Amino acid sequence: MCASSAAQESAPKDELRVCADPNLLPMSNRAGDGYENKLAELLARKLGVPLKYEWFPQRMGFIRNTLTNNETEDGRYKCDLVMGVIENFEMASPTRPYLRSSWAMVYVKDRGLDFIQSQDDLKTLSPQQADSLRIGLWDRGPGTDFIHQVGLMDQGIPFQSMSGDKNEYPGKIIERDLISGDINLTFVWGPIAGYLAKTLSESKLKVIPMRAEPGLRFDFQIAMAVRFADSEWRQQINRMLAASQVEINAILDDYGIPRKELIIRPTIEDTD
Repeated sequence: MCASSAAQESAPKDELRVCADPNLLPMSNRAGDGYENKLAELLARKLGVPLKYEWFPQRMGFIRNTLTNNETEDGRYKCDLVMGVIENFEMASPTRPYLRSSWAMVYVKDRGLDFIQSQDDLKTLSPQQADSLRIGLWDRGPGTDFIHQVGLMDQGIPFQSMSGDKNEYPGKIIERDLISGDINLTFVWGPIAGYLAKTLSESKLKVIPMRAEPGLRFDFQIAMAVRFADSEWRQQINRMLAASQVEINAILDDYGIPRKELIIRPTIEDTD
């Protein structure tokens, strides 16, 4: 690390500079409508500093082009905090988790699939019931692995979780293709499912949280992330997250985000 970069890591923050996707609801968008936007606003208020965004689509190269990019006129990193990563994120240093949720199975009620009340119902389908399914499957994610396990891949319609079109994202695809009937069942990250079920109430989405299967995990914890060298900043964020969990939960609940009880794993760094 160069001297100027090292100085940045230890200097007090005069603004909260957040890396975020400009079009990824319910997490974030440029208008500040996502729950990660609200979490960033909460942290900025607690820090007593202005909030500033570095917008970049959450595609391959996101961290490289934002959090660890200091190819700027003044040599400052483009941003200092990523709002949502899995707790074991490897490309930056994750904070303590603030959200635990699970993938969910989703369909529109009153369209012939109401006999599906749990994932177990997909294991005992009649041939006619199986043939009626048009399952939206992502190129990555445990839902696709589950459908493979229960022998329904022939009913799958593939989608890309990260398409070349920055305006395409899972929530938009579900809102368009599931509601229209191009597909009639899909699997999606729980926060997206819960948000859509709340905001598209006229469509009466059925959201069924998935539970673990042998060899398959559906629940994950979400944290924030800073640069590896910025340990003091990480510890400051950790303290704020711990002290603000009630407020964080209220924001998540307001967006209809399904939550499971957090599992906080203390680290040596955090107990020093």
